[in-house]
Amino acid sequence: MEYFIDVVLPIPLEKLFTYSITQAEGENLKPGMRVAVPFGKSKIYTGLVHRVHNEPPQAYEAKEIDRILDEHPIVNPFQLKHWQWIAEYYMCTFGEVFRSAVPSAFLLESETLILLSTEAVIEESALEDDEFLVFEALQHQSSLKVHEVSSIVDRKNILPVLNRLIEKNVILLKEEIYEQYKPKLVKYVQLGKEYLSEEKLEALLTDLSRAPKQSQVVLALFQLQAVSQKPIKVTELEQESGASKAVIKALVDKQILEEYYIRRDRVDYEGDGGDEEVKSLNEYQEKALSDIHKGFENKKPVLLHGVTSSGKTEVYVQLIEDCINKGKQALYLLPEIALTTQLIGRLQEYFGEKVSVYHSKYNVQERVEVWNNVLHQKSKAQVVIGARSSLFLPFSKLGLIIIDEEHEGSFKQFDPAPRYHARDAAIVLGNLHGSQVLLGSATPSIESYLNAKTGKYGFAEIKRRFGNVLMPEIELVDLKEQSRKKLMKGHFSERLFLKIEEALKEGEQIILFQNRRGYAPIVECTTCGVSPQCPNCDVSLTYHQYKKQLRCHYCGYHTALPESCQACGSPTLDTKGFGTEQVEKELETLFPDAKTWRMDLDTTRGKHGYEKIITAFEQQEIDILVGTQMLTKGLDFRNVSLVGIMNADSLLNFPDYRAHERCFQLLTQVAGRAGRTQKRGKVIVQSYNPYHQILTQMSTNDYEGMFKEQLYEREQYKYPPKNRIIKITFKHKDYNRLNEAAEWFAKGLRNSLAGNVLGPEYPPVARIRNQYLKNVLVKIPKSTSVGGVKKGIRRLEKSFNAIAPYRSVRIIYNVDHV
Repeated sequence: MEYFIDVVLPIPLEKLFTYSITQAEGENLKPGMRVAVPFGKSKIYTGLVHRVHNEPPQAYEAKEIDRILDEHPIVNPFQLKHWQWIAEYYMCTFGEVFRSAVPSAFLLESETLILLSTEAVIEESALEDDEFLVFEALQHQSSLKVHEVSSIVDRKNILPVLNRLIEKNVILLKEEIYEQYKPKLVKYVQLGKEYLSEEKLEALLTDLSRAPKQSQVVLALFQLQAVSQKPIKVTELEQESGASKAVIKALVDKQILEEYYIRRDRVDYEGDGGDEEVKSLNEYQEKALSDIHKGFENKKPVLLHGVTSSGKTEVYVQLIEDCINKGKQALYLLPEIALTTQLIGRLQEYFGEKVSVYHSKYNVQERVEVWNNVLHQKSKAQVVIGARSSLFLPFSKLGLIIIDEEHEGSFKQFDPAPRYHARDAAIVLGNLHGSQVLLGSATPSIESYLNAKTGKYGFAEIKRRFGNVLMPEIELVDLKEQSRKKLMKGHFSERLFLKIEEALKEGEQIILFQNRRGYAPIVECTTCGVSPQCPNCDVSLTYHQYKKQLRCHYCGYHTALPESCQACGSPTLDTKGFGTEQVEKELETLFPDAKTWRMDLDTTRGKHGYEKIITAFEQQEIDILVGTQMLTKGLDFRNVSLVGIMNADSLLNFPDYRAHERCFQLLTQVAGRAGRTQKRGKVIVQSYNPYHQILTQMSTNDYEGMFKEQLYEREQYKYPPKNRIIKITFKHKDYNRLNEAAEWFAKGLRNSLAGNVLGPEYPPVARIRNQYLKNVLVKIPKSTSVGGVKKGIRRLEKSFNAIAPYRSVRIIYNVDHV
């Protein structure tokens, strides 16, 4: 009987591929194990076994697999089901989900090795200079890698050289698979076996009296062993004894000391946490907790609507503790990496080393270790805190999922595929595991709040801040009026300036929010009005003063700030608008004694970038923190009395149906950072339109009013939550071809979906990285089957790809576009 496997390859192709295996392999292989398989002419890919069966493929001859990479599955059946759902729902391929879900170390790549041909009779005189260099190198080495050949012949494109050598039968090419993950081994030291008896030890110390440094090392080892029962690291022994590596090595060479290695995780929480009692809850938290349990009993996800600083985290901690006591795993999802840094410390105080962290700032090796700890249900991964990618971890006993700040747009993945929404995907994952799902927010998304209102979700709320602290006092400042009266100091109104001065005198901290990084978004010539544009995108370059650079925030293009206008040669260049960098510079002038710091994408690039800034602010080393929206979410600073919003209008006037909802959420969240202890906080919102409905609702904390108004508007214009949306983006470098293709596709959609198709239309930035973009929006009423619409779109795409000129136009689907 023949045996076959269906394999998922990490490439954007719709189908699974079938490979033949032997009977012995068939008995060993299980779904979720990795195999290396040949694909195309010479590539080798890491594939994931999806099914073992006996049905040969109809369309092609099945190739044999190259090798089996795992002894046990690294992906479990829950994940395979979940990934299948993500691929179908978000209109991408299983391979794209697989590639995005697993740490890249699991996707072994093949590397081309260049070997000397054994059969060839080589005439050295027939070889050109660069060919001879490669041939000569292979005389001394069994094989060469491509980059090594590149440095030998000193040129980047070495394919022509290799092709000539293959034609002359001098070399062979071979694909070699290499493993990216290497376990971390820590070096420990102990006394040699033969010196364990007292007599031998005495003799040794007498013997070493002539070598005082070596004697010191042995005595230091005794001291360390007496104090601690743990194995002794070589580095600890060096510190304790004050001896150099050479002295310890000499003792190892004499076999007085023995070295040995223990495999350790790269991220290891060492501390005495885990013994802190979970805080008792106040009456409002207790009431919310019992409402949450009622929702869980009804097998529903639950929405917790708690105002900022109401103590939602304490409620989460209680639920996590219940989950751990039942021997299950808990997943705590956060929208921003910045948030994890503060939360890790708090959770480790309660749960010690049961907490693991998983997000993109961790390197590949660290992520593999967390993956393995979750897979093998180790105690150090009972609670996983992470950004959206932690959804894909191999949970097998998932008891609780907490989605904090569930309204956040950062939960939606934009590029590359799968373009999933972590909140919705987490609810499906909870269903598969039969686990409890809790969504928490001070400003829930309109979709979630409607689901709670209609009984689809359970609902709990906390209306009071913890310790009965008052909600911050919010004041709206009219910038038009302030400018007219000439009361502005740079971008600061008189009111904000005085309040900052007052807070600094009191020794309190201040947060200033400006949702744009850089110094100024536009540099303009005051003579001819021209501003420098990005050569690859349809967008003006942002000025970053600290590097004296103009940068594109879409493609990363940068250039030095020109001395004069490129168009007319005039030296009169001026900046328009302002970003976090300019606010920071103005503060240094206005308040020279205050310590000011900036928190945006430019200052948090490193792995510990967030941590350093947040810790310094917590320890009150910084007086004023200026930042973009990464400041706004769930961070808990005890000494902040004042929050200033530099310009609320940039959030309001945005071409997006969610702009008003987002503005309300963002401003309420920023305001929530103020006055989190006894003294009432103050929030100052600067705007040219302070009487705008959203700003009024935000200043009175009227979430219900905002919800009703936005829901009514969206019903009128057929937007979510009453309708579903699929955004289809077309991408191509040829402007005319893109226009034709998008028109053809939109026409096809209109024929099948009638009036629910908008576009094709250019987005606000219509060219990025030299690719033109055009969008079509498909609105699907509640009464229409979403699955049916998606199948119709897929059928249309097949016809579209059959038209030769359109085949090169890339189509990107964004389901539930936010």
